[in-house]
Amino acid sequence: METTLFYFVLINTITILAGYVFVQKSMVWQSWLLLFLSVLIVYFLFIDTHAILRMFGLITTAFTCMKVVSATVGYQRKIIKLTFKQWLFFSLTWAGMKADLFETLGNKPLPDGNRLIRFGLNRIFFGLLLVFAAHGIVLLHLNPDMRYVLVSMILLTAFSLILHFGLLNISAGIWRFLGVNTYPLFNEPLKATSLTEFWSKRWNVAFSEMTSITIFRPLKDKAGSGPALMIAFMFSGLLHELAISVPVKSGYGLPMLYFMIHGSVVFVEKMLFRKNILFLQNKFFAKLWVIFWLIVPVPLLFHDRFLQEIIWPLAGLTLK
Repeated sequence: METTLFYFVLINTITILAGYVFVQKSMVWQSWLLLFLSVLIVYFLFIDTHAILRMFGLITTAFTCMKVVSATVGYQRKIIKLTFKQWLFFSLTWAGMKADLFETLGNKPLPDGNRLIRFGLNRIFFGLLLVFAAHGIVLLHLNPDMRYVLVSMILLTAFSLILHFGLLNISAGIWRFLGVNTYPLFNEPLKATSLTEFWSKRWNVAFSEMTSITIFRPLKDKAGSGPALMIAFMFSGLLHELAISVPVKSGYGLPMLYFMIHGSVVFVEKMLFRKNILFLQNKFFAKLWVIFWLIVPVPLLFHDRFLQEIIWPLAGLTLK
């Protein structure tokens, strides 16, 4: 295991160091090749480890490599003002995909840092309470299937609160003190009134930044907005396969199907808006629409083996 971790750290270190050169020299296809090779090597490094470690290794490496790809593509038509020090802080500490934000690192503090940190700490507290509640529910004499579904939902919500709304907001708040215009990457998703708004502005802004910079914009002029949109969702599905199905060696194709369904719904929404079919402007129906498409197909995304081998063990729980 020590050897595995050593090579894992080495690969990601090389990726970050080489990435700065790739960005400066606009080495786009090389950055994609780096992604493919790094993920492939890490996959074989972690192939016989626990599913949680395998997930951690694959997600971290893919995330690091996509920062290189996003920055390389994003800076193609820009003057690069990003210093090596700023690149390191962007690569190692910020979950967003816009490297140019860190060009202002060291400037005067920006407002809202304290608010974001307080918000993040609050969400971590409630997330931990939910994990504690899940432990209590496991001890109750409930129908096993009902208990499994209930605990799984609680744990998914808890880990999202801790990571997405907790740690990431704290990170954003800290960087604002250092002059970087960081922002919430999970921006009040319950306010979304369409799936388009949910994916583009509300949920995992880092992911939408990444797919927009590296997939949608480059393909839009060549293939058209419709095909570019579907390929962007397909790429999102591929990355979620890597993060969810590959670690547990099961459920292949289900996360991809989830994102292809969502890509199709977003495509339909755009058609409806263009044709002025405005039922989504009714807030009640719009909320129902979004909730339906988020919840009904979610077992495709978070399939049973992922829940049983990663989500439950992360909370210190096992199925009996």
